[in-house]
Amino acid sequence: MNKFPIFYPMNFPKWKEKLSYWAEEKFQFIALTQGNDHDYPQGPFDNLFFAGNTELSEDELWQSQLFKVGIFGYDFKNQIEQLTSQNLEYFPLPELCFFEPEMALQLTPDGFYTSTEFSEAHLYEIANQAIPEQALFLCQVNPEITREEYLDRVHRIQNEILEGNTYEINFCQSFSGSFDSWNPVAAFFRLNELSKMPFAALFKAKNQWLISASPERFLKKIGSKLIAQPIKGTSRRGIQAEEDSKNRDKLISSEKERAENLMITDLMRNDLARVSQTGSVKVEELFGIYPFPRVWQMISTVSSAVRPGVSLKEIIHATFPMGSMTGAPKISTMKIIEREECFKRGWFSGAFGWIDTSGNFDFSVVIRSIIADLEAKKLYFGVGSAITIDASAELEYEECTLKAQALFELLRGT
Repeated sequence: MNKFPIFYPMNFPKWKEKLSYWAEEKFQFIALTQGNDHDYPQGPFDNLFFAGNTELSEDELWQSQLFKVGIFGYDFKNQIEQLTSQNLEYFPLPELCFFEPEMALQLTPDGFYTSTEFSEAHLYEIANQAIPEQALFLCQVNPEITREEYLDRVHRIQNEILEGNTYEINFCQSFSGSFDSWNPVAAFFRLNELSKMPFAALFKAKNQWLISASPERFLKKIGSKLIAQPIKGTSRRGIQAEEDSKNRDKLISSEKERAENLMITDLMRNDLARVSQTGSVKVEELFGIYPFPRVWQMISTVSSAVRPGVSLKEIIHATFPMGSMTGAPKISTMKIIEREECFKRGWFSGAFGWIDTSGNFDFSVVIRSIIADLEAKKLYFGVGSAITIDASAELEYEECTLKAQALFELLRGT
């Protein structure tokens, strides 16, 4: 990251919310990342805030001298491979959406460091920024497919596995709603109260917003080191300590969950090998079990040393989308996803993050996230799980409900 040499103390309540509302009014693009102090392998998101008005073209995105923040939408896959996305689109979303920040802040509990000029007038405006007393973020959402349709499609996917067309597929369903008024800033801070995740993010791109409580990293680059951290394997947190420990042990010992995780870990090893030095790809941790507010997750960490001269574009083309959100083998499985899912994923299951001028970057997987368009007055979110030949369709449906629990609580106010 760039250096943040100047510290500005912010000792008034809810200053991060005030900063977000202030920037929302002044900039077409804003981004907030929050790691929530998670003990995550290779670290969670840094606590950062960016704002700007300059959207980058695709050519500018790949230029190394620019700092950029934004999203690779899932459907960017169509520019990498000979694939299509013809399913229901809730509203048009750009496949690539990046901006160059005019403002870059590193946040602390007591204030922020900045590498950009900040005037006393700005500080005064932020301190006096109003926060709505009754923020409107409730919204009735409905499933795109019924439970019965979901179960039927899982069985169809298992037939694809029997025919040898895929080994594992991340099958997703979607929920959508419409609104007269909806407050994305308030929604983000409420969601972060309900579910503090290591890759929490708020992103504004003109009228379109991402409100994310993601637990998963897509890809991180520090110097020549690449780090991928696929999640496959989920169990519910217990209410009591004994139940919680039992659920953790059950996840550790599950042959099904370990097999799912191993397949995607191998896929990521192969993806990284395409752009890495020979012999440098290694699994730093296999089947790591980590606690989150509502679930235990099985996370594996794969790393490598990128080959000299390999570009950002080559790295993304070799690894995107995240294997945990497709399945294996990746290309044939994405074709099955297109046939069996009933919605165009858009930003969901893409990647959100930042890229600095040295070529370092950090991207999350866009899951456990709401995508909204304030002009279209619509929002949606997706949720999925890995389908293998041994999967129970009923249990996979329950897992999806568990993963989306915080989003339902946010939108329904329960």
